[in-house]
Amino acid sequence: MHRTLEFLLHHGYMVVLGWVFAEQVGLPLPSMPLLLAAGALSGTGQMSFFRSLFFAMLACVVADSIWYQLGLRKGIRVLQLICKISIEPDSCVRRTEGVFSKQGARSLLFAKFLPGLGTVAPPLAGIFHMRARRFLLFDALGSLLWAGTFLGIGYIFSGQIELVAEHLAALGSRLLVLLIGVFAAYIAYKYFARQRFLRELRIARITVDELKLKIDAGEDLVIVDLRHSMDFEADPETIPGAFRMDAKELEEKNDSLPRDREVILYCT
Repeated sequence: MHRTLEFLLHHGYMVVLGWVFAEQVGLPLPSMPLLLAAGALSGTGQMSFFRSLFFAMLACVVADSIWYQLGLRKGIRVLQLICKISIEPDSCVRRTEGVFSKQGARSLLFAKFLPGLGTVAPPLAGIFHMRARRFLLFDALGSLLWAGTFLGIGYIFSGQIELVAEHLAALGSRLLVLLIGVFAAYIAYKYFARQRFLRELRIARITVDELKLKIDAGEDLVIVDLRHSMDFEADPETIPGAFRMDAKELEEKNDSLPRDREVILYCT
């Protein structure tokens, strides 16, 4: 048997609990392979499917409840923290806010299947004061669906998964080096793309102090608040004289902005 399966079998359900919890609080530890392995061991009768499901759900609900409470108590600052630790901070929240604003509590049912939404949805629920009972109900159902899906796949294909694990083990350290290399290349690509974006942004960037001087001097400016509607609801303060416009609307109707005055755009 592959050493990973042996490790999981030896340490039991506490590995499932701890690993899934670590992923759900934001650590880069994907738990899908672990759930597949636990499902495979359940399929061969060496672990209990329902106990594995219980501990995976428990880890999800506890971790998500922490994010929910942080959103409830700290507000929009929690999303700013998530952006700081995200690989794609410029779009990490915006891509998921649209889904959450349309689906509400129902987004918790499939949030864990969508990269980014699984981390952002619980604090968003807290920020917008979703009732705790409603949050726990939908979050538990979403956790059940997510964990049950991967445990079930592992259970159904238990023989094939163990065979694949043995082939991967035969590659030894070469597989680890390959995975590290691919991950490092991805991080490097994102880093250089972000640096290029920031260099382009600095060309047309204006500081808060510079904008304040222009306003105080009475310059005829057009100031556009591009924040997502959910960001605005969470923090409704805006720059005096600014009008709100969604970023998508700006892309589609940019001819609505005057061409004879300086236009200042800002978001979160």
